[in-house]
Amino acid sequence: MSAALSLHDLRKTFGVTPIIRGVSLEIAPGERHAIIGPNGAGKTTLFHLISGRFKPTSGEVRLKGERISGLCPYEINRRGLSRSFQVTNIFPKLSVYENLRCAALWSLGHKYAFWTGIDRLRDVGERADELMERIGLSARRDVQAGVLTYAEQRALEIGVTIGGDAEVILLDEPTAGMSKTETEQAVALIRKVTQGKTLVMVEHDMSVVFGLADRISVLVYGQVIASDAPECIRRNEAVREAYLGQAGH
Repeated sequence: MSAALSLHDLRKTFGVTPIIRGVSLEIAPGERHAIIGPNGAGKTTLFHLISGRFKPTSGEVRLKGERISGLCPYEINRRGLSRSFQVTNIFPKLSVYENLRCAALWSLGHKYAFWTGIDRLRDVGERADELMERIGLSARRDVQAGVLTYAEQRALEIGVTIGGDAEVILLDEPTAGMSKTETEQAVALIRKVTQGKTLVMVEHDMSVVFGLADRISVLVYGQVIASDAPECIRRNEAVREAYLGQAGH
């Protein structure tokens, strides 16, 4: 079985400064894979390369065996990869329902047509209602996204990310800024909505990482220094020295 997502000697240089320095990874279908590392390691840059926001200096990204590096973000999304952002990225003046409806349009076969009112697209409305139920925001259906609590906004962004029914989901620090209770709720939500999908996440909270991930890759100065099962990463001395510290004990 081919990898859901594979990176081959991926490199990104800004000017004369190398940020990503030869990253190679194979992520299996259905795997929950965490990418961790200290600040400045290049984690978000790596996500930008995978999702098409940046073009690699060299190397390649393959999605289900097909090369996607160099494609535009919307082209990559339509091939089955969707991502969230470190800073919440939703439509703040649209309601929860409207945000989710926008996310569902393309995957249900609806392209832009100014003569077709979106309210007439029953399948889109049903999909939005289903997503709202899954992310626990049905009671907030008609509330503007911009006035939701921070945790609700993050849940909505996860809903938007999965709204197009992508097979590979990238989540960039999904629990950043949350309280312990909010984090626990977010982890339960992520586990539920990514069931059967391939998940790649960047996350600083080690309890989230070790609680969710099947495999962990450690990125330091743009290079993967270890990629293994959580318990092996926890025991890896090089990882503990580079990043985990006391959290690895």
